[in-house]
Formats: sequence, C-alpha cells, structure tokens
Amino acid sequence: MQINLIFTGKSENNYVKNEISEFQKRIGHYITLEIKEIPNLKNCSGLKKDIIRIKEGELILKGIVPKDFLVLLDEKGKEFSSVEFSKFIEGKLISGQKNLIFVIGGAFGFSEEVYKRADLKISLSKMTFPHQLVRVIFLEQLYRAFTIIKGEKYHHE
Repeated sequence: MQINLIFTGKSENNYVKNEISEFQKRIGHYITLEIKEIPNLKNCSGLKKDIIRIKEGELILKGIVPKDFLVLLDEKGKEFSSVEFSKFIEGKLISGQKNLIFVIGGAFGFSEEVYKRADLKISLSKMTFPHQLVRVIFLEQLYRAFTIIKGEKYHHE
C-alpha cells in the first residue's frame, strides 16, 4: 500500500517544512509516503469562496482513480483516538488497498465534487486549526499509528 497526502497550498513556514520532512522520513521506514502540494490559486483575491473551492477541488481530484480510498480531513468528520486510527490504517494494510489518499484542504474547505468522491471524512478535533499546522499534527498521528501497529514504544497508554 502507498499513502498519498495532498495539501492545498504550499508549506512556507520553515518550522512546518522541517516537521513535514522529519515525519515523512520517519513514516518512510514503514510505508511509501508521497506528499503533493497543490499550489495556491493565482489571481483569486476577487473570487467567491465557492469558486475557489471548485477550482481547488478540480486540482485535488486530478489523478485520483476510482480504486483509490480518499479520506478528507474535515471538521465534520469522524473522530478517532490514536489507537482507533492505527486500527483503521492497519485494516487498510490488511485489505490490500493499493492507495490511501488523505487530503488537507484550503481555508475554505472542499467543493461538493470532492465531498461526493470522498470515501471517508475524519476530524482531528472539534477545534479549528490553521491548515498549515494540521499538516504537522496529521503526519505525527500517522507516524504514531505505525508505531502502534508495530508495537513500538512511541505511544504511551
């Protein structure tokens, strides 16, 4: 199985870039992880939120095939504990799923087309976080999931 992460917008903060790189390296010990950053839309300051969501949605869905399992990080999604999330990941590994894709959207969320295509929506918290910070939090949880699956000492219960 391969895990793909799609981020809307570039990571520009050095802390965020460094942490993404660190967790990408750590996760790479367990599985193939590919990160794709969709560039910020140009000349969109005058566009309505719906139009921005549609344009970003087209870029998100580009290259996703029907067999891919698409998970959106969304404030209205299902909440998991770290152990529950590790069981979800383990289930996908066992099922023979080829591609598991997680998407962290932009500031205005996702288009209807992206919501329709999604197989699952998950939430990291009922709180709202900057989408740049969510990248780091999610990658840490993904790394934690693999350490739980492998029975390593990173996660304390």
